[in-house]
Amino acid sequence: MDTSQIYIIISIVVLAIVAMLVFVVSRNKAGKEKALTPLAGLAFGFILAGLFASGSRLVGYGLMGIGVILAVIDMIIKLKKK
Repeated sequence: MDTSQIYIIISIVVLAIVAMLVFVVSRNKAGKEKALTPLAGLAFGFILAGLFASGSRLVGYGLMGIGVILAVIDMIIKLKKK
């Protein structure tokens, strides 16, 4: 396996874990619509910027990693408020 393939696999696994966490959190309150928090919007922006930063792999993966970390922090903050 090439190094870039390993990074892609790690990114996919982390995004799948984040998606599962979002599904579990949203499943508990299915009746209520939730607005996007500023931190979640920032995380989404970093992930998109990482996807479009194809000039440098390090920058692209770094931005996606920052986005995933911010998304996880946002989920933890939401869970603590309950």
